[in-house]
Amino acid sequence: MNTDLKSLLNPEQYEAATAPDGPLLILAAAGTGKTRTLVYRVVHLLRRGVPASRLLLLTFTNRAAREMLERAADVTGGATAGIWGGTFHHVANRMLRTWAGAVGYPRDFSILDAEDQRSIMGRVIREAGFKPKEFAKKELVLSLLSGAVNRNVPIEEWLEKKADSVDVAGEDLLLCMRRYSERKREIAAMDFDDLLVNALRVLRENERARDEFQERFLHVLVDEYQDVNSLQSGFVDLVSGRHRNLSVVGDDFQCIYSWRGSDYRNIMDFPERHPGTKIVKLERNYRSLGPILELANASIVHNPDQFPKRLKAERPSESAPKPVLHVVYDGRAQGAKVAELVKSYRGLGYKPSDIAVLYRSHFHAVDAQLALAKASIPYRITSGTGFYEQAHVKDAIALLRVAQTPTDGLAFLRVLQLLPAVGESTAERLWKTLGCAFDVTDGARRAALADALPAKARSVWARIDAPLARWNDSPFPKNVGDLIEAFLDSFYREYLRKQFDNADEREEELHQLVSDVASRSGIDEFLRDVALLTNLDREQARENAGLSGPDGEVLLSTIHQAKGLEWPVVIMLWAVEGMFPSSRSLDDQGGDDEERRLFYVAVTRARERLHIVQPEVRTSQDGGSFPCERSRFLREVPDVLYEEREDDDGFAGFGGGDRWRGAGGGGGGRWRRDGGWGRSIAGWSDWSF
Repeated sequence: MNTDLKSLLNPEQYEAATAPDGPLLILAAAGTGKTRTLVYRVVHLLRRGVPASRLLLLTFTNRAAREMLERAADVTGGATAGIWGGTFHHVANRMLRTWAGAVGYPRDFSILDAEDQRSIMGRVIREAGFKPKEFAKKELVLSLLSGAVNRNVPIEEWLEKKADSVDVAGEDLLLCMRRYSERKREIAAMDFDDLLVNALRVLRENERARDEFQERFLHVLVDEYQDVNSLQSGFVDLVSGRHRNLSVVGDDFQCIYSWRGSDYRNIMDFPERHPGTKIVKLERNYRSLGPILELANASIVHNPDQFPKRLKAERPSESAPKPVLHVVYDGRAQGAKVAELVKSYRGLGYKPSDIAVLYRSHFHAVDAQLALAKASIPYRITSGTGFYEQAHVKDAIALLRVAQTPTDGLAFLRVLQLLPAVGESTAERLWKTLGCAFDVTDGARRAALADALPAKARSVWARIDAPLARWNDSPFPKNVGDLIEAFLDSFYREYLRKQFDNADEREEELHQLVSDVASRSGIDEFLRDVALLTNLDREQARENAGLSGPDGEVLLSTIHQAKGLEWPVVIMLWAVEGMFPSSRSLDDQGGDDEERRLFYVAVTRARERLHIVQPEVRTSQDGGSFPCERSRFLREVPDVLYEEREDDDGFAGFGGGDRWRGAGGGGGGRWRRDGGWGRSIAGWSDWSF
């Protein structure tokens, strides 16, 4: 307890840790030691004589709470015993064990896990008279309900907002949601969302409970405050309302979870909601080398609504290399570049686990996955599910397998069971009726299948039958595009909207799948590549390379899933408009601020080396190519902050030695012929040389 905090913290960390009573906003930029600062804030309060039992520490994971409390205990000799610490849900549950009666629950209420929730919702849907295969998937109904709850908006309002992307009547969804809530009451059970909703209700509606907890907690501390949603913000404001000793640590530059309910305004409006707030900025970065931080600073400054901060490198950076921008021909060349970079770093003594490949969306990593697998480089994906392993992608690939391989019974059964009124036994019976083979070029065989299908499935299948009949007559890749489009139009688009709350994104991924197929020499090559990326093949690749042990694996991750992590080497993919920033996110959010924050998070994951890859062209669904424009996040920063390297491998794709080079600073581009560079005048078709 006699620890000299000045010797352990830098001046800004010390100022934050020892700040006087009152509201405190610690703006901790990336890599500046926010956890360390919060730990020593706890230590300082204990040393001042604040009883441990009067401290409340709120985090987003129990692991984070344990880590902070253990570190504080090491410094204080165990004086942290008695602190209320944990996730918002953990603390809410603890409160409700005393005060559940105030919201009509017994103290011994049970907590539903995800499987319990699905079971209850499935039963509610059936009891309401809806057929599960024709109604919204129970997981979708639960997700929609949770989305409204965590945004603290009326369910009716949320369903109206989601109406365009969910193909189920809002009143039917509302009926099931209400009956689900009633059923929980009947069995005295709460789900995770209920814990926070009911704890907040107790504080708002019961004066005795509010007095008890406001008096109990002399100091409230919150980690990762930029990620709180409206419910969590309301909970924190209420429980700290009496003593006003609320210390929050966060970074508005890293607020990237609006899609799951976090509200950027909570951190931005904190000083307004809490008059007299002391603001301390942590800007000394202990993670990354200077050139990486300069790029991050130059990008994030373009966000207009922010608490200005500038990262300053604490690591010696005099001879540190700049981030590198690799300009490559297309997605396949990008995958090859990733494999090449990984091999180079392994040659320099880096382990695979020292390297991360980051991207905006999972389908961006398809070519990188394939290139790493072919090079026998061990890798893993943060989600545990590769692009080709996602259910909707596997459904579409199964249809392509049916068209291409008459004897592929597994693919046939998968596709048939997606149809209305077709279950497993019906699908197996149809397969046997067809003699365990379905040749799409055989008109009689297709007619036999259509006649044997249940009536509800027959009309749906009729729209798929036409492109199947043309499968071998239509040129590649047009046959693929026609078949997938018919698949979507016939029933699968509606199916997605009854299964997932991100149906539009999944449909976009199926269009990307068509482009991916079109980039191959044929459907057989594509199907072989998919097979290569199975778990079995990747495990074999690790064994062949002899690297399944302590060297670990290259991590492939979306940037959202990489937040809070760091690596010596980071490779960022698809730095082009429409991919990063995502065109869909720009449409949904009406601006690029959050996308720019996502770019900032990606850049600041790198400790030593940062590589950004910019493909020049993307493959269209008809097998053609169209030019990509360099991401605005690179165009808006001085180009002296990164080293640009042009990779000419594969650039002769237009024939005759002509090479397309996308513009670095705006629209249009440059076209190189016979070694000379020209500038486009009016887009893709008008050129000057």
